[in-house]
Amino acid sequence: MTDRFDGNFTQQEPIPDEAIAAALEVMQHGRLHRYNTAAGEAGETALLEQEFARFTGAKYCLAVASGGYALATALRAVGVKPGDPVLTNAFTLAPVPGAIASIGAKPVFVEVTEALTIDLEDLAAKADQARVLLLSHMRGHICDMDRVMEIADAAGLIVIEDCAHTMGAEWRGVPSGRHGRIGCYSTQTYKHLNSGEGGLMISDDAETIARAILLSGSYMLYERHLASPPAEIFEALRYETPNISGRMDNLRAALLRPQLARLPRQVCAWNARYARLEAELDGTDGVTLIARPEAALPVGSSFQFLLLDWPAVAMERFVAACSARGVDLKWFGAAQPIAFTSRYDHWRYAAPEPLPRTDRILAGLLDLRLPLTFSLDDCDTIARILREEVGAARPD
Repeated sequence: MTDRFDGNFTQQEPIPDEAIAAALEVMQHGRLHRYNTAAGEAGETALLEQEFARFTGAKYCLAVASGGYALATALRAVGVKPGDPVLTNAFTLAPVPGAIASIGAKPVFVEVTEALTIDLEDLAAKADQARVLLLSHMRGHICDMDRVMEIADAAGLIVIEDCAHTMGAEWRGVPSGRHGRIGCYSTQTYKHLNSGEGGLMISDDAETIARAILLSGSYMLYERHLASPPAEIFEALRYETPNISGRMDNLRAALLRPQLARLPRQVCAWNARYARLEAELDGTDGVTLIARPEAALPVGSSFQFLLLDWPAVAMERFVAACSARGVDLKWFGAAQPIAFTSRYDHWRYAAPEPLPRTDRILAGLLDLRLPLTFSLDDCDTIARILREEVGAARPD
């Protein structure tokens, strides 16, 4: 009998009971705005910032309305101006070049490797073309961060890390987001903490995070933050920094704080599912698995593999056959952007230069989510369907 998978690739785990209780408490007292607090009350957002700073080992943290807002705010906070070039990965999602374009800057794309990470040779060659690198740890794949920082330091590049897919991940024991000037995270539903939308920013640089706090719309109430620089850092900055409101509210922060406490356990659960699927697909003829360096502790909340050099018609046939059996694959080689699979040459506002090495990889790249609503047995079923359909669709 032919297997069919009946799981839902977009169904996340329920919000934990303790998070629901915390959110109800906020709704019952009605003080949702982060600066609307009672006497002696810190507020959920300020407490979340304090706890996330502690979790990552950062000095400072700011909670904001979305991961995309965090990226654009980080760019503004380090002084990117309209017309400035900003280096970034060619393999990323639309909010990354979107953040660059939103402030009138110009994305300059860097090639990607078969490990789905930024091509460090191409980065070194292009490092003199910009003063900022917005480094996307796309789909949780972490490049050699030691080498990235060597290139950046030699070229005078400021590094902003997009950690939307690496909250809880590490490189040589250092949390993702702690190598660059700023680390930016998302708490959108499909990320590692779920508040529907939301974002977090961390930094050890007092002036940079002070600018970000002012940009987020502090209304000069920055002294109510628990994970921010001293008040004197803000004195000169507050007269020259516009309010571009994008604060997180206390309701979303209340949902996130209990989830943050559970994150290390969740990371282990995601990685177990990733490892199971990887083991079941290992050795499948035609399938190239993604090499992950030993120095990285990833978070396997999604899974990617390559069918390198397959013609488009075979890729389309494979994706359709898997879909008919309940396995929802995203293909990055389609001619038009579909859902979450847009790629660098679809972003015409960026006027990208051709990247032939990246084109080859994206043409063969397939992606699927691994929500924690899936069991290890579910991973076995998915792998069995993928193996069978690869064999049926593989070109002669």
